[in-house]
Amino acid sequence: MDPLLRQLLETAARPYGEAGRFARHLAKGKLRHDPVYFSLLRRGWLPDQGSLVDLGCGQGLLLSLLKAAKEQHAAGRWPRDWPAPPTRLALRGVDSHADRVRRARRALGSGAQVDLCDLGDFDLRPCSAIALLDVLLYLGETQQERMIEKAAAALEPGGLLLLREADADAGFAFQATKCSAWFDAAMRGRFGQQLRCRSAAHWSDALARRGFAVDAEPMSRGTPFANVLFVARKVV
Repeated sequence: MDPLLRQLLETAARPYGEAGRFARHLAKGKLRHDPVYFSLLRRGWLPDQGSLVDLGCGQGLLLSLLKAAKEQHAAGRWPRDWPAPPTRLALRGVDSHADRVRRARRALGSGAQVDLCDLGDFDLRPCSAIALLDVLLYLGETQQERMIEKAAAALEPGGLLLLREADADAGFAFQATKCSAWFDAAMRGRFGQQLRCRSAAHWSDALARRGFAVDAEPMSRGTPFANVLFVARKVV
């Protein structure tokens, strides 16, 4: 790994030591092996200012990475071929799991606001960007539609929705993704969790019907999974 990226990984993961060894190892593992995090910075999709709400933020890893990126860029330690990270973007996370919220709050301190709340009950106010990473597959179809509608209503014109979900048409890779999701649910005490997945084409259509211009980006490089990141801009 490039030394600057290794330093960024370490800077983002280090604060989780305050929440325990498990939280720190989880942070380092996800940052190293899940391509979505560094891709968001490498591709420069996020706005520089306004507000980002990470729905289903877990222990706040995306927020910690953005906080670390801002600090490292300000110190002049940033990849030359990468766009500058967001520097004036207010960060907020929401999750329904008390342990994850506790870890996020301890790691992020005043760098981000993290709320303990069921996503269906959360009052999503106007914002510039929303992240929904590996969240909707755990919800019923009606809840999925409501979350997309809720995001579309809250985003400002030109606002960004980052939605990552598994492609149900991806064969064996999709089955591997489902097994990983079941394992993650079991780790949270939700054994036998039902998953409701769609094909990439169905996700793109659902977003387009809510007034988004959608680009579908494969987001499983280096893994056996079938994840797709939908980069959706609000146009109406």
